[in-house]
Amino acid sequence: MTLTYLDLIPEQRSCLDGLPFDGNHLISGPPGSGKSLLAVQRAIMLALTGTPAVLLTRSNLLRQSLAAAVHALGPADRSVRVATAHAWLTEWYGGQPSHGADGWFDWPAFYERAVETGPMPGLTLVVDEGQDLPPEFYRLCRLLGARTTVFADECQRLTEANSTLGEIAERLGRCASRTLDGNHRNTRQIASFAAHFHTGTGLPVLPEREGPPPRLHRLPHGSTADLLVQLAQRHPQRSIGVIVNSTDTQFSLLGSLQRRAPRLRPQVYTSRARDARSRYRTLELDRPGIVLVHRASAKGLGFDTVVIPDTHTDAAVDPTSAALRMTYYVLATRARRELHLAYEGEMEPPLCAQVGSGDLLRG
Repeated sequence: MTLTYLDLIPEQRSCLDGLPFDGNHLISGPPGSGKSLLAVQRAIMLALTGTPAVLLTRSNLLRQSLAAAVHALGPADRSVRVATAHAWLTEWYGGQPSHGADGWFDWPAFYERAVETGPMPGLTLVVDEGQDLPPEFYRLCRLLGARTTVFADECQRLTEANSTLGEIAERLGRCASRTLDGNHRNTRQIASFAAHFHTGTGLPVLPEREGPPPRLHRLPHGSTADLLVQLAQRHPQRSIGVIVNSTDTQFSLLGSLQRRAPRLRPQVYTSRARDARSRYRTLELDRPGIVLVHRASAKGLGFDTVVIPDTHTDAAVDPTSAALRMTYYVLATRARRELHLAYEGEMEPPLCAQVGSGDLLRG
């Protein structure tokens, strides 16, 4: 089978071609550098060597996005499996493993099981958004003798149980590292706004593609749906990711949109919907229109337009907080063409107020 390099620019293809099939590899890069695309391509390439590959991520919504890409590109024999790390680990362990306070597992029990079973010949893992998995996971990969490829950006950590690049490399043992450059998702204006919240050393290079500046809206209570309807009607073929801070806000907006513009058929994703067949668990990510997601599920996704309608919920948080800044860095860089932020009340949230008019229009 011949691999098709879907949507890869020469620099990305060079990175992919330069990765040996064997060994452990850690590829880092900023938002929009193509890590998820390369993770899909890497998993397919490894599967074509004759050993099934498992493509892992923490987020179920990102799993859906990656699974769609694998389905479009992947081997007909389905030798690439896409799963969340939780689901794959639970299956490997067998039964129901006990959990720790961080929502993960009793890692010593996993290590004991790995010692009992010994290395797994041919185990091939590719991890996307690897910074969102804990260091203990990578130690387990080493115990299992997996050849592991990790794509990560430690400036995009949204969970408490996360890993730095150094921790990933240390736990895996011998690990070759590479860096991706460039931002191929955002416009220059969106990337410039997001740079205000970058927490790492050395700002990523701004992209050349131009677009409208991000805009901050002061909205009367309950009028967020009006803004969303306007955006959807203005660009009916675009995807609009509405990223909010609570499940209550998701369903409140869903109800408002269904009353005001039922033809828009907005979609909602929530991890609380446990049934995989639930309409709130599985999305049509290739369909234009409005998608309402929680901040915790936004990692790795991209939308033509992104709306962050509830920035006022962060008004009481220290604007210098690394966690808050990292959150806004991730959320802003989900946008390909337009970025809108909004708040309710009289005062701009402090984090937004610190951004000058050159990077954030008001009104």
